[in-house]
Amino acid sequence: MKYVKSNKIGWGVRLAMAAMVMMIFGATSICSAMTRTLKADPAIVIVAFGTTTKARATYDFFEEQLRASLPEQYQKYKIAWAFTSEIVRERANQKFAEQGAATRYRSLPQVLADLEDEGYRRVGLQSLHIFPGQEYLDMEREIAAFAGLGMRIEYGGTLFHEWEGVFETIEHLEQEFLAPDQGSNVLVVHGTPQTFPGSNSTYLGLDRYLSRKYKNVFVAGVDGVLTRDQALEQAKAYPGKRVRLIPMMYVAGDHIMNDIMGKEADKHGVPSWAMELEAAGLAVDSPSVSYRGADYFKGLGFYPLIDQLFIKELLESMERLEK
Repeated sequence: MKYVKSNKIGWGVRLAMAAMVMMIFGATSICSAMTRTLKADPAIVIVAFGTTTKARATYDFFEEQLRASLPEQYQKYKIAWAFTSEIVRERANQKFAEQGAATRYRSLPQVLADLEDEGYRRVGLQSLHIFPGQEYLDMEREIAAFAGLGMRIEYGGTLFHEWEGVFETIEHLEQEFLAPDQGSNVLVVHGTPQTFPGSNSTYLGLDRYLSRKYKNVFVAGVDGVLTRDQALEQAKAYPGKRVRLIPMMYVAGDHIMNDIMGKEADKHGVPSWAMELEAAGLAVDSPSVSYRGADYFKGLGFYPLIDQLFIKELLESMERLEK
Protein backbone atom coordinates (compact mmCIF):
# COMPACT_ATOMS: atom_id res chain seq x y z
CA MET A 1 0.00 0.00 0.00
CA LYS A 2 1.19 3.49 -0.79
CA TYR A 3 0.61 6.69 1.12
CA VAL A 4 -2.68 6.82 3.07
CA LYS A 5 -4.01 9.99 4.64
CA SER A 6 -6.45 9.96 7.55
CA ASN A 7 -9.48 12.23 7.70
CA LYS A 8 -9.14 12.55 11.47
CA ILE A 9 -8.75 16.19 12.51
CA GLY A 10 -9.39 18.15 15.68
CA TRP A 11 -12.91 19.40 16.41
CA GLY A 12 -11.79 23.03 16.41
CA VAL A 13 -10.42 22.64 12.91
CA ARG A 14 -13.52 20.67 11.89
CA LEU A 15 -15.85 23.46 13.02
CA ALA A 16 -13.82 26.16 11.26
CA MET A 17 -13.72 24.19 8.03
CA ALA A 18 -17.40 23.31 8.27
CA ALA A 19 -18.24 26.99 8.66
CA MET A 20 -16.18 27.80 5.58
CA VAL A 21 -17.94 25.15 3.48
CA MET A 22 -21.39 26.26 4.67
CA MET A 23 -20.62 29.89 3.81
CA ILE A 24 -19.67 28.82 0.29
CA PHE A 25 -22.40 26.31 -0.37
CA GLY A 26 -25.20 27.41 1.92
CA ALA A 27 -26.81 25.82 4.93
CA THR A 28 -27.97 22.59 3.25
CA SER A 29 -25.66 20.58 5.44
CA ILE A 30 -25.52 17.15 6.90
CA CYS A 31 -27.61 18.49 9.77
CA SER A 32 -30.64 17.98 7.48
CA ALA A 33 -29.83 14.29 7.03
CA MET A 34 -32.76 13.23 9.21
CA THR A 35 -35.19 14.62 6.64
CA ARG A 36 -33.79 12.81 3.60
CA THR A 37 -32.98 9.29 2.47
CA LEU A 38 -29.28 8.57 2.76
CA LYS A 39 -27.38 6.48 0.24
CA ALA A 40 -26.26 3.12 1.53
CA ASP A 41 -23.44 2.86 -0.99
CA PRO A 42 -20.44 5.18 -1.25
CA ALA A 43 -19.62 7.28 -4.29
CA ILE A 44 -16.35 7.29 -6.19
CA VAL A 45 -14.65 10.60 -7.00
CA ILE A 46 -11.70 10.95 -9.38
CA VAL A 47 -9.70 14.18 -9.03
CA ALA A 48 -7.56 15.49 -11.90
CA PHE A 49 -5.86 18.74 -12.87
CA GLY A 50 -7.91 19.14 -16.05
CA THR A 51 -7.15 20.22 -19.61
CA THR A 52 -8.70 22.52 -22.19
CA THR A 53 -7.42 20.40 -25.09
CA LYS A 54 -8.59 17.30 -26.94
CA ALA A 55 -6.27 15.36 -24.61
CA ARG A 56 -9.18 15.20 -22.14
CA ALA A 57 -9.82 11.88 -23.92
CA THR A 58 -7.16 10.59 -21.50
CA TYR A 59 -9.79 10.81 -18.76
CA ASP A 60 -12.22 8.76 -20.84
CA PHE A 61 -9.50 6.13 -21.26
CA PHE A 62 -8.92 6.05 -17.51
CA GLU A 63 -12.62 5.67 -16.73
CA GLU A 64 -12.79 2.72 -19.13
CA GLN A 65 -9.89 1.12 -17.27
CA LEU A 66 -11.52 1.88 -13.94
CA ARG A 67 -14.95 0.47 -14.81
CA ALA A 68 -13.35 -2.69 -16.20
CA SER A 69 -11.32 -3.13 -13.00
CA LEU A 70 -14.00 -2.52 -10.36
CA PRO A 71 -15.15 -5.61 -8.45
CA GLU A 72 -18.74 -6.63 -9.09
CA GLN A 73 -19.99 -5.12 -5.82
CA TYR A 74 -18.65 -1.69 -6.87
CA GLN A 75 -19.95 -1.71 -10.45
CA LYS A 76 -23.13 0.18 -9.61
CA TYR A 77 -21.40 2.93 -7.63
CA LYS A 78 -21.62 6.48 -8.92
CA ILE A 79 -18.39 7.86 -10.42
CA ALA A 80 -17.91 11.65 -10.38
CA TRP A 81 -15.00 13.75 -11.64
CA ALA A 82 -13.52 16.89 -10.08
CA PHE A 83 -10.86 19.19 -11.58
CA THR A 84 -8.46 21.17 -9.43
CA SER A 85 -7.20 23.89 -11.80
CA GLU A 86 -9.39 26.97 -11.56
CA ILE A 87 -8.10 28.48 -14.80
CA VAL A 88 -8.59 25.20 -16.67
CA ARG A 89 -12.16 24.91 -15.37
CA GLU A 90 -12.95 28.47 -16.47
CA ARG A 91 -11.49 28.07 -19.96
CA ALA A 92 -12.83 24.56 -20.53
CA ASN A 93 -16.34 25.48 -19.39
CA GLN A 94 -16.32 28.48 -21.70
CA LYS A 95 -15.41 26.17 -24.58
CA PHE A 96 -18.12 23.70 -23.63
CA ALA A 97 -20.70 26.50 -23.50
CA GLU A 98 -19.64 27.87 -26.90
CA GLN A 99 -19.95 24.36 -28.38
CA GLY A 100 -23.40 23.91 -26.86
CA ALA A 101 -22.16 20.93 -24.83
CA ALA A 102 -23.72 20.08 -21.48
CA THR A 103 -20.35 18.98 -20.06
CA ARG A 104 -18.88 21.15 -17.31
CA TYR A 105 -15.73 20.83 -15.22
CA ARG A 106 -16.47 21.18 -11.51
CA SER A 107 -14.22 21.77 -8.52
CA LEU A 108 -13.86 19.21 -5.76
CA PRO A 109 -15.94 21.26 -3.27
CA GLN A 110 -18.73 21.50 -5.87
CA VAL A 111 -18.68 17.76 -6.47
CA LEU A 112 -18.62 16.87 -2.77
CA ALA A 113 -21.41 19.36 -2.02
CA ASP A 114 -23.57 17.79 -4.73
CA LEU A 115 -22.90 14.30 -3.41
CA GLU A 116 -23.77 15.41 0.11
CA ASP A 117 -27.02 16.90 -1.18
CA GLU A 118 -27.81 13.61 -2.93
CA GLY A 119 -27.45 11.76 0.38
CA TYR A 120 -23.95 10.34 0.09
CA ARG A 121 -21.99 10.14 3.33
CA ARG A 122 -19.08 7.97 2.22
CA VAL A 123 -16.69 8.66 -0.65
CA GLY A 124 -13.73 6.76 -2.07
CA LEU A 125 -11.53 9.35 -3.73
CA GLN A 126 -8.45 9.08 -5.94
CA SER A 127 -6.25 11.86 -7.24
CA LEU A 128 -4.59 11.48 -10.64
CA HIS A 129 -1.85 13.95 -9.75
CA ILE A 130 1.69 12.69 -10.35
CA PHE A 131 3.77 14.68 -7.85
CA PRO A 132 2.67 15.64 -4.29
CA GLY A 133 2.57 19.36 -4.99
CA GLN A 134 0.37 22.36 -4.21
CA GLU A 135 -2.67 21.06 -6.11
CA TYR A 136 -2.67 17.91 -3.99
CA LEU A 137 -2.26 19.85 -0.74
CA ASP A 138 -5.21 22.07 -1.69
CA MET A 139 -7.25 18.94 -2.36
CA GLU A 140 -6.44 17.61 1.11
CA ARG A 141 -7.69 20.82 2.74
CA GLU A 142 -10.96 20.58 0.82
CA ILE A 143 -11.39 16.96 1.88
CA ALA A 144 -10.78 17.91 5.50
CA ALA A 145 -13.47 20.61 5.28
CA PHE A 146 -16.10 18.08 4.22
CA ALA A 147 -14.86 15.58 6.79
CA GLY A 148 -15.64 18.33 9.30
CA LEU A 149 -19.25 18.22 8.12
CA GLY A 150 -19.44 14.49 8.75
CA MET A 151 -18.59 12.96 5.37
CA ARG A 152 -16.22 10.03 5.47
CA ILE A 153 -13.72 10.33 2.62
CA GLU A 154 -10.99 7.75 2.17
CA TYR A 155 -8.17 8.50 -0.26
CA GLY A 156 -4.60 7.65 -1.12
CA GLY A 157 -1.63 9.56 -2.47
CA THR A 158 -0.26 10.77 -5.77
CA LEU A 159 1.58 8.44 -8.14
CA PHE A 160 4.92 9.58 -6.68
CA HIS A 161 4.02 9.73 -3.00
CA GLU A 162 6.36 6.79 -2.43
CA TRP A 163 9.51 5.81 -4.29
CA GLU A 164 7.97 2.47 -5.18
CA GLY A 165 5.56 4.38 -7.42
CA VAL A 166 8.45 6.27 -9.02
CA PHE A 167 10.39 3.08 -9.75
CA GLU A 168 7.34 1.27 -11.16
CA THR A 169 6.48 4.21 -13.41
CA ILE A 170 10.03 4.43 -14.80
CA GLU A 171 9.96 0.69 -15.43
CA HIS A 172 6.77 1.15 -17.50
CA LEU A 173 8.23 4.11 -19.39
CA GLU A 174 11.43 2.27 -20.34
CA GLN A 175 9.61 0.88 -23.37
CA GLU A 176 9.65 4.41 -24.83
CA PHE A 177 13.33 5.18 -24.24
CA LEU A 178 15.72 5.51 -27.14
CA ALA A 179 18.68 3.19 -26.66
CA PRO A 180 21.99 4.89 -25.79
CA ASP A 181 23.30 4.33 -29.32
CA GLN A 182 20.18 5.92 -30.83
CA GLY A 183 20.05 9.20 -28.94
CA SER A 184 18.81 10.80 -25.73
CA ASN A 185 15.52 11.06 -23.86
CA VAL A 186 14.12 14.04 -21.97
CA LEU A 187 11.38 13.32 -19.43
CA VAL A 188 9.12 16.38 -19.25
CA VAL A 189 7.63 17.12 -15.82
CA HIS A 190 5.43 20.05 -14.86
CA GLY A 191 7.52 21.38 -12.00
CA THR A 192 6.66 24.18 -9.59
CA PRO A 193 7.85 27.79 -9.60
CA GLN A 194 7.86 27.82 -5.79
CA THR A 195 10.79 26.67 -3.69
CA PHE A 196 8.86 25.47 -0.64
CA PRO A 197 6.52 22.65 -1.86
CA GLY A 198 7.69 19.18 -0.88
CA SER A 199 7.36 18.06 -4.48
CA ASN A 200 10.70 19.78 -5.19
CA SER A 201 12.50 17.01 -3.33
CA THR A 202 10.70 14.45 -5.47
CA TYR A 203 11.75 16.22 -8.68
CA LEU A 204 15.38 16.36 -7.54
CA GLY A 205 15.31 12.77 -6.33
CA LEU A 206 13.88 11.63 -9.66
CA ASP A 207 16.62 13.46 -11.53
CA ARG A 208 19.31 11.89 -9.32
CA TYR A 209 17.86 8.39 -9.71
CA LEU A 210 17.65 8.64 -13.50
CA SER A 211 21.11 10.17 -13.94
CA ARG A 212 22.63 7.21 -12.14
CA LYS A 213 20.58 4.56 -13.93
CA TYR A 214 20.72 5.87 -17.50
CA LYS A 215 23.39 7.87 -19.27
CA ASN A 216 20.96 9.18 -21.91
CA VAL A 217 17.89 10.17 -19.84
CA PHE A 218 17.44 13.73 -18.56
CA VAL A 219 14.63 15.50 -16.70
CA ALA A 220 13.27 18.98 -17.38
CA GLY A 221 10.34 20.93 -15.97
CA VAL A 222 8.06 23.49 -17.55
CA ASP A 223 8.58 25.31 -14.24
CA GLY A 224 10.98 24.95 -11.37
CA VAL A 225 14.44 23.73 -10.47
CA LEU A 226 14.93 21.22 -13.29
CA THR A 227 15.14 23.73 -16.09
CA ARG A 228 14.55 23.44 -19.80
CA ASP A 229 17.95 24.98 -20.57
CA GLN A 230 19.91 22.45 -18.53
CA ALA A 231 18.16 19.41 -19.99
CA LEU A 232 18.20 20.60 -23.60
CA GLU A 233 21.89 21.42 -23.37
CA GLN A 234 22.51 17.89 -22.11
CA ALA A 235 20.50 16.50 -25.02
CA LYS A 236 22.41 18.62 -27.54
CA ALA A 237 25.75 17.50 -26.10
CA TYR A 238 24.83 13.81 -26.11
CA PRO A 239 26.27 11.84 -29.06
CA GLY A 240 23.49 10.91 -31.47
CA LYS A 241 21.08 12.76 -33.69
CA ARG A 242 17.75 11.92 -32.06
CA VAL A 243 15.95 13.25 -28.99
CA ARG A 244 12.72 11.83 -27.61
CA LEU A 245 10.62 14.16 -25.42
CA ILE A 246 8.56 11.98 -23.10
CA PRO A 247 5.66 13.48 -21.11
CA MET A 248 5.73 12.69 -17.40
CA MET A 249 2.35 14.35 -16.93
CA TYR A 250 -0.94 12.48 -16.61
CA VAL A 251 -2.38 14.30 -19.62
CA ALA A 252 -0.18 15.40 -22.52
CA GLY A 253 -2.22 18.55 -23.05
CA ASP A 254 -1.39 22.20 -23.70
CA HIS A 255 2.17 22.11 -22.36
CA ILE A 256 3.15 19.12 -24.49
CA MET A 257 1.19 20.13 -27.56
CA ASN A 258 2.48 23.72 -27.63
CA ASP A 259 5.40 24.47 -25.27
CA ILE A 260 7.18 21.17 -25.89
CA MET A 261 6.22 19.86 -29.34
CA GLY A 262 4.74 23.03 -30.87
CA LYS A 263 5.56 24.04 -34.45
CA GLU A 264 5.46 27.79 -33.77
CA ALA A 265 7.09 30.13 -31.24
CA ASP A 266 4.90 31.45 -28.44
CA LYS A 267 3.61 35.03 -28.23
CA HIS A 268 6.93 36.14 -26.73
CA GLY A 269 8.89 34.61 -29.60
CA VAL A 270 10.18 31.67 -27.54
CA PRO A 271 10.47 28.52 -29.64
CA SER A 272 9.14 25.20 -28.42
CA TRP A 273 11.59 22.65 -27.05
CA ALA A 274 11.29 20.63 -30.25
CA MET A 275 12.00 23.71 -32.38
CA GLU A 276 15.14 24.51 -30.39
CA LEU A 277 16.46 20.98 -30.69
CA GLU A 278 15.64 20.80 -34.40
CA ALA A 279 17.48 24.09 -34.95
CA ALA A 280 20.52 22.35 -33.42
CA GLY A 281 20.28 19.63 -36.09
CA LEU A 282 18.52 16.96 -34.02
CA ALA A 283 15.53 14.83 -34.99
CA VAL A 284 12.81 15.11 -32.35
CA ASP A 285 9.79 12.95 -31.56
CA SER A 286 7.42 12.17 -28.71
CA PRO A 287 5.46 8.98 -27.95
CA SER A 288 1.93 8.97 -29.34
CA VAL A 289 -1.13 6.77 -29.12
CA SER A 290 -4.30 6.21 -31.16
CA TYR A 291 -7.59 6.17 -29.24
CA ARG A 292 -11.10 6.10 -30.66
CA GLY A 293 -9.81 6.99 -34.11
CA ALA A 294 -7.71 10.00 -33.07
CA ASP A 295 -4.00 10.43 -32.35
CA TYR A 296 -2.66 11.91 -29.11
CA PHE A 297 0.66 12.60 -27.48
CA LYS A 298 1.07 9.88 -24.86
CA GLY A 299 0.69 11.17 -21.33
CA LEU A 300 0.98 8.80 -18.38
CA GLY A 301 -2.79 8.31 -18.41
CA PHE A 302 -2.54 6.37 -21.67
CA TYR A 303 -0.40 3.64 -20.08
CA PRO A 304 -2.78 0.95 -18.72
CA LEU A 305 -0.23 -0.34 -16.21
CA ILE A 306 0.20 3.15 -14.74
CA ASP A 307 -3.58 3.59 -14.56
CA GLN A 308 -3.69 0.35 -12.60
CA LEU A 309 -1.43 1.88 -9.94
CA PHE A 310 -4.05 4.59 -9.38
CA ILE A 311 -6.90 2.07 -9.46
CA LYS A 312 -5.14 -0.09 -6.87
CA GLU A 313 -4.96 2.94 -4.56
CA LEU A 314 -8.66 3.61 -5.05
CA LEU A 315 -9.65 0.02 -4.33
CA GLU A 316 -7.67 0.13 -1.08
CA SER A 317 -9.60 3.29 -0.12
CA MET A 318 -12.88 1.55 -0.93
CA GLU A 319 -11.90 -1.37 1.29
CA ARG A 320 -11.22 1.01 4.18
CA LEU A 321 -14.71 2.46 3.75
CA GLU A 322 -16.16 -0.97 4.47
CA LYS A 323 -14.44 -1.30 7.85
